[in-house]
Amino acid sequence: MTDMTASSRAKPGHLLNSGFDSIFVFALPIFALLSALLVIRAPNLFPLVLAMDLWLFGYHHVIATYTRLCFDRESFRQHRFALFYLPPMVLAATFAVGLGFGIWTIVTVYLYWQWFHYARQSWGIAQIYRRKAGQTIAEPLWFSQGVFWLVPVWGILQRSAEQPSKFIGVEVWTFPVPMFFAHVVGALACIGVAAWVLLRVRMWRRGELPLMHTAYMVTHFVIFAAAYVLIEDITFGWLAINIWHNLQYLLFVWLFNNQKFRGGIDAKAPLLSRLSQTRNIAAYFMLTLVITVIAYAGVHYLMVDVMAVAVPVILFYQTVNFHHYIVDAMIWKARKKPIQKVLALSES
Repeated sequence: MTDMTASSRAKPGHLLNSGFDSIFVFALPIFALLSALLVIRAPNLFPLVLAMDLWLFGYHHVIATYTRLCFDRESFRQHRFALFYLPPMVLAATFAVGLGFGIWTIVTVYLYWQWFHYARQSWGIAQIYRRKAGQTIAEPLWFSQGVFWLVPVWGILQRSAEQPSKFIGVEVWTFPVPMFFAHVVGALACIGVAAWVLLRVRMWRRGELPLMHTAYMVTHFVIFAAAYVLIEDITFGWLAINIWHNLQYLLFVWLFNNQKFRGGIDAKAPLLSRLSQTRNIAAYFMLTLVITVIAYAGVHYLMVDVMAVAVPVILFYQTVNFHHYIVDAMIWKARKKPIQKVLALSES
């Protein structure tokens, strides 16, 4: 059976159920885009919306990573390198570059690395939805992947061609991309998406449409096009996709832990397994949020109020971000057997 022949009639292909997936696929991007629209209409609200994003979603989603790294003994032993050896390496590199060449270099690295990080996470989720469909989707994987990446690539080329002087209020440098080239890639992206839509319409007519995979791909196209092309201000566009990414990550990590311990309380991970039960979802997010506030507020107080070093605070936060990007690339791979087992993924 090849990728060009559907092996079975389509089923929705939920990650969990219709309620969870409706929030995950539809509510999150809508909320993110409405947040961006709010600050576009009322720019004076940007600091407030940004603060809420950072403290409720951004810092929180970084801390959520540690439920995979050190909330039980097995994970702690497995991820010692990521917990103890990788952080000082990333810290040294970030401070060396930031203090040696200027804060703008770190902001530039962040601009491009976070773009790739967001797109990579989205691709991983799309692949999980593809496998959850339980069928061989009637389009070549290379075509789906190509169209998927064309829109984000168009977006980052567009931002680069615009040559913004600042990003989130800090000096930034972007690659000198000709605007004509960005437009050409944009045209290719639009043609690719149009062809993809036609293929999906054909699947729908045959009763073979993988509903949730299709819906997720559409929201991916919309959020990246809006954040990097349609929203004029680079920072407001970033806010939209940052909120979407953060919330997406928070819910996905909870889903993973929930499915990992769906059999009930595990004596090897009593705290995490208990919190990850569906009935305890409020306690799960409350605890991780409390840990987030304590950790980040403690660092901010120590470095700003006690040591009075504002610039290294930026570098420290970016160190945490960069460490998070590297760790994510290590622990979240849909092709890994443990991930497939927990999420009950098919091999298609």
